[in-house]
Amino acid sequence: MIMMNRIAKTSVLGNILKRGLATASATPRLKTFKIYRWNPDKPAEKPRLQSYEVDLNDCGPMVLDALLKIKNEQDATLTLRRSCREGICGSCAMNIGGRNTLACLCKIDQDNSKQLKIYPLPHMYIVKDLVPDLTGFYQQYKSIQPYLQRSKYPDDGKEVLQSIADRKKLDGLYECILCACCSTSCPSYWWNQEQYLGPAVLLQAYRWLVDSRDEAFSVRKSMLQNSMSLYRCHTIMNCTRTCPKGLNPGKAIAEIKKTLASN
Repeated sequence: MIMMNRIAKTSVLGNILKRGLATASATPRLKTFKIYRWNPDKPAEKPRLQSYEVDLNDCGPMVLDALLKIKNEQDATLTLRRSCREGICGSCAMNIGGRNTLACLCKIDQDNSKQLKIYPLPHMYIVKDLVPDLTGFYQQYKSIQPYLQRSKYPDDGKEVLQSIADRKKLDGLYECILCACCSTSCPSYWWNQEQYLGPAVLLQAYRWLVDSRDEAFSVRKSMLQNSMSLYRCHTIMNCTRTCPKGLNPGKAIAEIKKTLASN
């Protein structure tokens, strides 16, 4: 009888604890997100920061989760780019908390006493809200002819072979997803983006310069032999610090300079 009473008391205490935990978890943890807003359909209205509150208990861990929750539940007019949610496509690049990064890879600071400010990529024309106009950026990428160029291919129609050592030279280059985080963090690109190619495009240019299968080295070299395309880089290294994929565009630019000086 005594044992049964003890079991009953334990069960009651367990239920009380469960109810307490459920109540605690149900207490909203509201975090304020201040998001850049600008609508081209209302050109007379200046850009502004609009505040939204999100319950972190009912939200995924990434900034993109919060943005989609705001768009789906609070304000359908909020405009942003996103696609893969895996850090592969680069669509959701933006300035979060003062740093260019991908919203799908950026974790929300769980301290709900701190506000989080979100802007589009800096020093770019804005299409709407968090969407920058990347037309010029992609035109620059196109200008470096980012594809294999050869005059001859294997007679058997199979792939062009490459040694393990030559393949290794491409590591840290081919992983670039062209999110533009690095280029839009570069002061030289801010002031000279009509002529300076910028870190992302130059990293891609180096990727083709060192590819042993490519036969257009001389052409690629001549495209960079001017005062603006390459040499506006002043080794500030913002590009390397901000890359969400952990790449080193600054090193690639330095390697291009060495390559052009020695060939």
